[in-house]
Amino acid sequence: AERWCLMPESSFGDINPKTPSCIFPELYKLLEKRKEEGQVDHSYTANLMEKGLDAVLKKIGEESTELVIAAKNRDHQEQVHEIADLCYHLLVLMVYHNISLDDIHTELQRRLNVSGIEEKKSRTKN
Repeated sequence: AERWCLMPESSFGDINPKTPSCIFPELYKLLEKRKEEGQVDHSYTANLMEKGLDAVLKKIGEESTELVIAAKNRDHQEQVHEIADLCYHLLVLMVYHNISLDDIHTELQRRLNVSGIEEKKSRTKN
């Protein structure tokens, strides 16, 4: 999961846990813990997951819309806030469906040197 840190590979031996780009694995593990513990009275995450997939998807929709509005308004700080909210709720969805960070990494790595147009065509069903 260390490969989720957005820094040169040569510095992986010196990962600083306070580096903002290294938060995804830590947050993912915390969300898994919240799901397992299921303390809906004490955890927003556990409560949201307990409500089910529709509740998680509704939050993703809300956060996406709020991000679009912030971007349209060119409000930098609000965009940062909404991107963080959206990332958080996407991670909740991933944990809900047992989609690992490695699954996402593998898919993004696959697309890395592929034209977006070509990648889209490869997913089109005939």
